[in-house]
Amino acid sequence: MTSVHEDRRRQPVRPTAEDPVAAAGSELIGGPAGRRMLPGAGWWTPVRVIALLAIGMFALGMVQKLPCYSGGWFFGATSQYTHACYSDIPHLFNARGFASGLTPYLDRLPGDMEYLEYPVLTGFFMEAASWLTPGGGSIVQREQAYWLVNAGMLMVCTAVIAVCVTRTHRRRPWDALLVALAPAFALTATINWDLFAVALTAAAMLMWSRSRPLAAGVLIGLATAAKLYPVLLLGPLLVLCLRAGRLRAWGSAAGGAAVAWLVVNLPVMALAPEGWQKFYTFSQERPVDFGSFWLIISQRTGDPLEGANTWATALTLLLCAGIGALALYAPRRPRFAQLAFLVVAVFILVNKVYSPQYVLWLIPLAALARPRWRDFLIWQTCEVLYFAGIWMYLAYTSSGDKHHGLPLEGYQFAILLHLLGTLYLSAVVIRDVLMPERDPVRRDGSDDPSGGVLDGAPDAVVLGHRRHARHAAHYEGTQVRWGAAQRGGSA
Repeated sequence: MTSVHEDRRRQPVRPTAEDPVAAAGSELIGGPAGRRMLPGAGWWTPVRVIALLAIGMFALGMVQKLPCYSGGWFFGATSQYTHACYSDIPHLFNARGFASGLTPYLDRLPGDMEYLEYPVLTGFFMEAASWLTPGGGSIVQREQAYWLVNAGMLMVCTAVIAVCVTRTHRRRPWDALLVALAPAFALTATINWDLFAVALTAAAMLMWSRSRPLAAGVLIGLATAAKLYPVLLLGPLLVLCLRAGRLRAWGSAAGGAAVAWLVVNLPVMALAPEGWQKFYTFSQERPVDFGSFWLIISQRTGDPLEGANTWATALTLLLCAGIGALALYAPRRPRFAQLAFLVVAVFILVNKVYSPQYVLWLIPLAALARPRWRDFLIWQTCEVLYFAGIWMYLAYTSSGDKHHGLPLEGYQFAILLHLLGTLYLSAVVIRDVLMPERDPVRRDGSDDPSGGVLDGAPDAVVLGHRRHARHAAHYEGTQVRWGAAQRGGSA
C-alpha cells in the first residue's frame, strides 16, 4: 500500500507551499494553493496556464515597443533609445538585403557588412520572415510588417520555451512561471532573433530529461546552427556522464549534435564559403563592445584591449574547467540544469560583448537550476536596470550637446549591476551544488529531474569521497546521500 509520503512525492510541487516570496505574491490571486486543490484539473493545466501567461507577457513586450514601431525606428535615432524600444529586426530588414531580395550568404551586401553576420539557421529564420512580409508599400511599412512577422514567429518560440520548461521537471511544472513572468524576457524578446535558439535549446533539455540523448543532441546541433552558445551544454553533459558512467549516452548526444550541425551548415559552406564564415570571423574580430567588463577596463584605461578575444577565450576555458572539477568533486552529482546554467553564465560574464537580449539564454536555465523567486527576482532586477542603462547611455551619446540620458559613469555602474546579478545567481547555484541539501529541487528526495539517464544513476568517477560524506552529515535538515544510487534516499 502506498504511504502518504510516497503519495505526496507523486504530486506536483506547489511553489506557494515552499517559497515565501511565491506565497506572498499569490495573495494577489487569493492566496496560496490549498492541499486539497486538484492540480491540472480541467482545461487549466499548468502547461496551458504557463504558455498563455508567457504569450501574454510577450504581447506586453510588443506593446512596450509601440513608440518605436510608430516612428522611433525610422525618424530620429535618439527616440528609440529614450523610449528603450530599440530592435535590430526592422533595421536589418533593409541593411542586410532582405528588402532587396538578396540571398543570405550568397549575395554580397552593399554596406560595410559584406555578408550576413548570423549563423546559418538564424539566417534562414530571417529569410523565412522576409518571404512572409508583404512586398507593397513604403520601406517603413515593409519594415513594420517585417518586425510584426518576426514577432509572430518569435511568439511561437516563446510558447515552445514555456511548454518545454514546464515539462522538463515533471513534478515542478510551476517553476516555469519564472520564465513566463520574467520582466527581462518580455523586454528583450523582440530585440533580435535569440529566442529561436533558446527554444531549440529548451527542447533539447526536455528530450534529455526524457532519456532521449540522440534527439537532445540533434536539437543542440540545430540550436548551435542558430546561435553559438548551445554547444556549451555538451561540456556539462560530458562531465556528468563521466561521473555516472554513462558516456555512451553522451556519445549519442554529441554525435547527433555534430550531424545536425553539419547537415545545416555544409550546403552553405559548399555554395558560399566566404558568406558562411562571416559569422565566425566577425565574432573573432569584433572589438570590445557594450555590456562587458572589458569595456569598463578599456574606457577607464584608454586601452582598446585588442587581445581581449584571446583573454576571454582563455578565461572561459579556465572557468569551464573549474566547473568540470566542481562536478566531479561535489558531494552529490550536480543536476544538469545547474551546470548548464553555470557554463552559459561564464560565457556571458567573460564575453567581450553583452547585448541586452543575451539574458534570454539564461532565463530558462535559471528557472530549472535555482527555482526560487527571491534569487530570480534579484537577478532580474539587475538585468532590467541594465536594460534601461544601455538605452539611456546610447541616448546620452546620440543627443549631441543636449546629453539627455545616462553618462559614461552611470552606464559603467549599470554594467556592474548586470555582472553582480549574474554572479550572485551563479554563486547561489554553486552553493546548492556544494550543499545539495539546500537545493530546492532535491529537498523532497529527488535526484535530477532534468537528468534523463543520469537521474538516480550511481556514481562511477568521484573526487573527495570521504570529505563529502562528513560535509553532508553536518546539515540538520533533510539529508541526501552522497553519490546516492536511489532517487529518494535520505541519510
